[in-house]
Amino acid sequence: MPKARKKIHKDLKIVLSPLMVIFFLTVVVFMVLWGVQYGSTSTRGRAAKPGLTGNSAPSGTHYNLNIIGVPKNKTASMTGSSGHRIFVPLEGNCKINLSMGEFQVLDGNCTDNGQSSFQLPNPDPENDGITKYSVYARALGKPGGKSTMTTCATDPLTGEEWCSVYTSVQVRTKGKSAFTNVSKELLYIYVDLDGDGQTERYNLFNDALQDYFWSYDNQGLKLLQLRFYEVSTDVN
Repeated sequence: MPKARKKIHKDLKIVLSPLMVIFFLTVVVFMVLWGVQYGSTSTRGRAAKPGLTGNSAPSGTHYNLNIIGVPKNKTASMTGSSGHRIFVPLEGNCKINLSMGEFQVLDGNCTDNGQSSFQLPNPDPENDGITKYSVYARALGKPGGKSTMTTCATDPLTGEEWCSVYTSVQVRTKGKSAFTNVSKELLYIYVDLDGDGQTERYNLFNDALQDYFWSYDNQGLKLLQLRFYEVSTDVN
């Protein structure tokens, strides 16, 4: 190859290499900006689902409630303490009365007279089966403990007490404890209120019933942790 042609070929390589790099970077930047502005086809037009953490609970802010099993009754007054815990018998049953409002413990002692009080928002005002928030539970403490938690209420017409056919059963096993979604069990009551042989679903604080509460039956569980997240759950 003549020297003149070799020189031209070498010069073209020097010029084209930077141009190709600039072109490539321009394309990459354009694609990134397009993705930021319009989003991917898999998430555009709907809310992204929250990712789960290593303990199987959603990530993000939440209200935390600890239900603590104790072998001896507490004597201190815990009314209006606004703490994030409720003391329950380590063995036996107690009633956690529920009222509507912002998350708050109204009475944290369920060992003195068998009753305590907790306040939480209406989870599904339309009763369409899609919650405004979700509740997750996990058992902690010494392995071997177990608790059963059931949503109950009273028929305002007959005074009869009803409890849901679904319950949240939490067992403390060995190893790492993971959260489970218990929105269906704790935010609704499923009963055959009209006696037609079919179970109906009623959200907490539905006018069809009154005096809602959680029946908490403890069999040695030292700590039940509940977390309330601002994410929806479809219980249909």
